[in-house]
Amino acid sequence: MRRTVLALLSVAALAAACQPPAETPAAQSADAAAPAPEMPANAPPQEEVDPTVLAAAPAGEPGSCLGEVGAAASARLVERCIAVSPATHPPCNAANPCEMIQGEIDRACEMYGPGEAKPAECGA
Repeated sequence: MRRTVLALLSVAALAAACQPPAETPAAQSADAAAPAPEMPANAPPQEEVDPTVLAAAPAGEPGSCLGEVGAAASARLVERCIAVSPATHPPCNAANPCEMIQGEIDRACEMYGPGEAKPAECGA
């Protein structure tokens, strides 16, 4: 009997220790009054970027489909890829190389059998 009571008390103490502490109104107001975070003194210098420089930047990263063929052509390729790909996370993203996106389109279109009708995006 004594062991059972001790076991129950220890289990209750462990369960109570696992619960997050209840926040008091004083703790909530202290969080609201906390100062904004500041950059550490030993942090590397940060550059301010002029918005006009961003506007003049190339359309995409080097190696991306957006950078290779431009916004309109990469958007059409991405739309075709999304339309035919059965993958849950296909590489149909303009940040990927065009070759990778076209490869996913080709792979998806090859999955159709000889008697099956392929989507129009496979022939584009």
